[in-house]
Amino acid sequence: MSIDWDRRHCARKGHITYAPDEPRLKEKLHASTAVGTVWRCLRCGDFALGEPHGSGPADRAPLVPRGRALRDLFILRFLAVERVLRGLLVILAAWAVWRFSNSQDSVRRLFDTDLTVFRPVARHFGYDLDHSPVVDTIQKTFDYKKSTLQKAAAGLGVYALIEVVEGVGLWFGKRWAEYLAVVATAAFLPIEIYELTEKISYFKIGTLALNVVAVLYILIGKRLFGLRGGHAAFEAERRGESLLEVEQAAGEPVHAGTAPAKEPLPVRQRPADQL
Repeated sequence: MSIDWDRRHCARKGHITYAPDEPRLKEKLHASTAVGTVWRCLRCGDFALGEPHGSGPADRAPLVPRGRALRDLFILRFLAVERVLRGLLVILAAWAVWRFSNSQDSVRRLFDTDLTVFRPVARHFGYDLDHSPVVDTIQKTFDYKKSTLQKAAAGLGVYALIEVVEGVGLWFGKRWAEYLAVVATAAFLPIEIYELTEKISYFKIGTLALNVVAVLYILIGKRLFGLRGGHAAFEAERRGESLLEVEQAAGEPVHAGTAPAKEPLPVRQRPADQL
């Protein structure tokens, strides 16, 4: 069973309507009914009652993601949540190391106590704290001197900050966050591969596979570092899609010189008295 991403998103977030200045397009995007004027949604193609959300030239129409674009957004937000959660866990670890860096025994006792408290929760979600790379790193710092512990805490803090910033950027679909995600994730892949040579676990294999897929997906799908035409092709696609969105929703042909249109949206033809 396929998911109708367009109507799914409109059901949760609402329709997006637009009144273009071009009379021919405007005529095909709206209709008058017994209950008022309705405008066609640029995402799902259904009619929505009320005034349009915006107006202006067709090439200034809002870029409304739909179909595959909505699916891509869902995947990016899944990665964003994972990055933020990871960053928050590392922040807690950095705070513990920094707070008690003046006493190695206190750090060890606090960490062991917290680890005991969080172990059942982590086990419930299938996360092995006893073999976690982050936990192993923290435990090794217990034998270091105070200055080393402080440096370790600062390093963990920087790593956590990168993860949180990356997650927020991915949630809002920022291109700089996609670059950051690829660079930061790829930088840690050799470490994850090395850890597998030390001890193999399903969690490590799953994490490595997820990160490899994420890097390839963002790298190729988003045309980073010059791939598939690079930034120029990406920007050209974005500039052309606003006009294509309006033309597709209105059933107009694509202008010469623009990118090929996607498959037209299925339109529900309903009597005016049912709109």
